[in-house]
Amino acid sequence: MKPHVLMVVTSHGEMGPGKQTGVWLSEFAEAYELFREEGFRITVASPRGGSVPIDPRSLTGETRDKWPAALEALRQTVPIDEVDGSDVDALFLPGGHGTMFDFPENAALQALLRSLAERGQVIGAVCHGPAGLAGVTLSDGRPLVAGRKVTGFTNEEERSTGLDSLMPFLLESRLRELGAEFVVAPKWADHVEVDGNLITGQNPQSTVSAARAVISALKGAARAQESSGQTA
Repeated sequence: MKPHVLMVVTSHGEMGPGKQTGVWLSEFAEAYELFREEGFRITVASPRGGSVPIDPRSLTGETRDKWPAALEALRQTVPIDEVDGSDVDALFLPGGHGTMFDFPENAALQALLRSLAERGQVIGAVCHGPAGLAGVTLSDGRPLVAGRKVTGFTNEEERSTGLDSLMPFLLESRLRELGAEFVVAPKWADHVEVDGNLITGQNPQSTVSAARAVISALKGAARAQESSGQTA
């Protein structure tokens, strides 16, 4: 059976009065299309379920035409607290500034991430998506990211957008505070960190590379399982 990938996107649509946000479309759509091409089973979920906000800065006539299937998937997401993660092989967190507001404190998302991490399943996140990792502690009380090499939207990148003052925290700073070894590449570089089954991408430019790393990890797990079955 093909791997089951759970993609979790934000339901949060406002950074401040008159400042709309949501999921950054390319970070969802590029990964979604790569997973579809592999024939993976995909579930798209969000904190509230239903149609989710898309950051208007990422939504153009060109992107509407380029990713119709991805846009349709964003109109019918499953509430995250209704997801049974028992058959999920990988969880992928696309970014967008909305994730900074509704991912870190979401108990259902935290529980899924804890379960997947402790089962050794693949966890991927890109840009602001690693905000979902910030609230997760393992069963022994340690932060999920403690001692792990990760990346995400950097403080420098956040300040360059001029939106840093609207954020509840700076992602790089928060992950460092939790004990992560946060690795920074030059601004807007295509940069991915792989630490075991934890895969993180720095910014929108890193989405394809991060998704491909998730695909590679899933294929590696499948090969290991087949090999184990043959030698048992």
